[in-house]
Amino acid sequence: MKKSKGFTLIELMIVVAIIGILAAIAIPNFLRFQARARQSEAKQNLGAIFTAYQAYFGDTNTFPSAATVTIAGVGYNCLAVADWEPKGRLKYSYECMSTMPFFPEWDTGGANPWLCANVISGASQLGFTVGACSNVDNDTFEDEWQINDLKKVSNIRDDVRRTI
Repeated sequence: MKKSKGFTLIELMIVVAIIGILAAIAIPNFLRFQARARQSEAKQNLGAIFTAYQAYFGDTNTFPSAATVTIAGVGYNCLAVADWEPKGRLKYSYECMSTMPFFPEWDTGGANPWLCANVISGASQLGFTVGACSNVDNDTFEDEWQINDLKKVSNIRDDVRRTI
């Protein structure tokens, strides 16, 4: 009797089915971890904004409390006046004083579709709140973060966990 070399069709189908099941489990987890990694941009930049606002407060004894500030005839937005400007390609929009001076260049002609609906940003002489928002996993939910003058970072609406 001749001994065959190789796999039978049934054995190959079982291997393909096992790979399919593993992929069905692994891909959603990978996408969730990827979205969580994107959230680190917001946390890192909000921490840098906090530091910039604290430095501004140390110099002027007040926080930037207007959407646009004119210094020596030059207009600055509320984040730039605290000497903070993001580097690289943004995934999040950053909001201060209910304006969005920094946001990603979307494929919508420069308009930002994520308007930080739940983020409340403002400032007074003794306090501030700055927000960040984005859609980190390309669904219908947005991810919204805030930081305040007490360095409390809040995830108001988590796009990864889908909480409202």
